[in-house]
Amino acid sequence: MKQQLVNMLALQNKMNSKVHPLWQEQQFEWYRAVWTECAELMDHHGWKWWKKQNPDLAQIQLEIVDIWHFGMSILLQSGSTLEDVANLIERQWTDTQDNVSFLDAVEQLASDTLNQKSFSIPLFCQLMRLADLDLASLYQQYIGKNVLNFFRQDHGYKQGNYIKVWQGREDNEHLADILGMLDPNAADFQEAVYSALEHRYPDA
Repeated sequence: MKQQLVNMLALQNKMNSKVHPLWQEQQFEWYRAVWTECAELMDHHGWKWWKKQNPDLAQIQLEIVDIWHFGMSILLQSGSTLEDVANLIERQWTDTQDNVSFLDAVEQLASDTLNQKSFSIPLFCQLMRLADLDLASLYQQYIGKNVLNFFRQDHGYKQGNYIKVWQGREDNEHLADILGMLDPNAADFQEAVYSALEHRYPDA
């Protein structure tokens, strides 16, 4: 677990540094990104009682991975070493079985993040459990989404030139397809994900 946490934290730091080399000094409002992603997560699950909605588990899990990106960024912003942040996460990681609905769990995380302007590992773990997402799956999907984020930046995301919808589907949906076809244990997993995205992208 510890090494997986360190790996993910290192990749997140690398991604944030690509967007802004001095990102830790900027004090970006990562907490705002977390609760906004929580709203998107609820849409993928379905919350409207006046229409038929079916939860999309693949997209639910990807949204949770997005939340994890921003949660790690909050924790990294302290300036602590990757090792120290990984130790903090490991100490707070929990498998507590609370009797709470999925939507309530989303709102608990969003509310805590907004009020505390921090990131609760136990509340995040609760959300993962309710979405059938374990650490191994989180790690696999995080690596995939990290690659997609680099792909976006390489294709003009920050400049506003990136095309997010391909063939009527968002890039997240294409990523879910790709992750389902590739071996996450392969040595070239990251490169294979990037190559598959490039093959599908409209300007390829």
